[in-house]
Amino acid sequence: MRSWIRLEWLMVIIAAAVILPLLFFSPIGVANNGDFYRMMLAGGIDFADPGESYRDKYFGYFHSLYHYGPFSAESYVSSQIILVFVAGMIGRLVNSQQFDIRILSLLYSVLYIAALHVIVKYNKQRSIVSNTVLVASLSLVFLDIGYAAYFNSFFGEAVTVIFLLLTFGLALALPRSDKPSIWLLTAFFLCAVCLVGTKLQNAPIGLLLVLLGLRFRKLRADRAWRRTAGTWSAVLLLATVTMYAAAPNQLKHINLYQTVFFGVLKDSPDPAADLRELGMPEALKVNAGTNFFQADTVIRPDDPRILEALKGISHKDVLLYYAKHPGRFMQKLERASRNGMSIRPLYLGSYEKEAGKPYGAVSCAYSAWSSFKLNRMPNNLGFVAAFAAVYLIILVVEYVRRRGSVQQRLYLEALLVIALAGMFGFAVPLVGDGEADLGKHLFLYNVCFDMMVVVSVMYAAKMTVKLISAKR
Repeated sequence: MRSWIRLEWLMVIIAAAVILPLLFFSPIGVANNGDFYRMMLAGGIDFADPGESYRDKYFGYFHSLYHYGPFSAESYVSSQIILVFVAGMIGRLVNSQQFDIRILSLLYSVLYIAALHVIVKYNKQRSIVSNTVLVASLSLVFLDIGYAAYFNSFFGEAVTVIFLLLTFGLALALPRSDKPSIWLLTAFFLCAVCLVGTKLQNAPIGLLLVLLGLRFRKLRADRAWRRTAGTWSAVLLLATVTMYAAAPNQLKHINLYQTVFFGVLKDSPDPAADLRELGMPEALKVNAGTNFFQADTVIRPDDPRILEALKGISHKDVLLYYAKHPGRFMQKLERASRNGMSIRPLYLGSYEKEAGKPYGAVSCAYSAWSSFKLNRMPNNLGFVAAFAAVYLIILVVEYVRRRGSVQQRLYLEALLVIALAGMFGFAVPLVGDGEADLGKHLFLYNVCFDMMVVVSVMYAAKMTVKLISAKR
């Protein structure tokens, strides 16, 4: 019996039904923590009220309305700039006096729902049970307000989750297609470039996606296909390298300061010895445990002595330090696991001031998944490691069983890259930015973890259906 509607379009309807009320009718968003302005400049967008108090402008309230201002990228490279610029131009056509952030949110929502459409289209099964589990799990996890609220903001997390789902949705679609098209392959690489280009923290997974893209050359034997895969892999590699090279020196200095003083030296039993090992002056130990934005540090973070000391090291030296001191790195990983179950920063308000909610109030609408993760799911390294181990073991077992099918093996390799990207997203913030705003910097890990959860639930449903059918 044929269904009255295709499953992927049912997913679109459900997503629209959840997202529209949350983001557009009685809008919920994420308040500005001070990071918005550089991205606002990319779209020629400015604050609506120049005289607004610091308290009202930052942390406590979400703002939906802005004015227009000068365009400037401020030497900041990000694929998010393109979307913000487009939204700003559309906004000028809609209302030349006032920019409504819901225009940007609508652009994000269309891309996000498209990602969910692709995932369902190429992963649905013949089983009604499996398909119900697929749509239900995606709806519960990825329509959660913890993700959706970012769309009403200028945070890069919105672009990260959108292009992560699009990239891996297309990566899973390619092996599932009877004859994958060059257009589908190109779409995968374009989304991968946008994902890597969102922020510096995402760049390392570009290397994983390059390898996966090269593996897709096996899906077709014709020259045009192989040439396209090779060319786009080179473009993706270039984009990955460019993200490192184009990072502003000021940003590199901030990240290194956080990595050393709020990472390696934080809770260190001997900060002086750690500084010696890193090749830095012991006198800087007075700043151990401080972050770059503190106003009460003994030595200012931008003091020439610190600037000079940090010029002599790189993140490679920090990585080498942790390699020599695995116990210290495990301590940091444990710290990350304690902060790794929060999808959104709960210190930033969700409501506009006009909504009459208390300062900094956070919306709990459609937050079953994010609340469960935060309050019920174990937040320790043992659980994180055990979950990853079981996921990887099952992948290996299935990979061995599928030795006769290139398509099925490539599908499993895409699932493997999701796990590896999550591992990168778990460890890279510690090496790249210390413990600064750790919950927010673990966002990439959070999305990959949730994707792995959906994959695991789908696998369990499939095995259950198969077991029941075998007993009949």
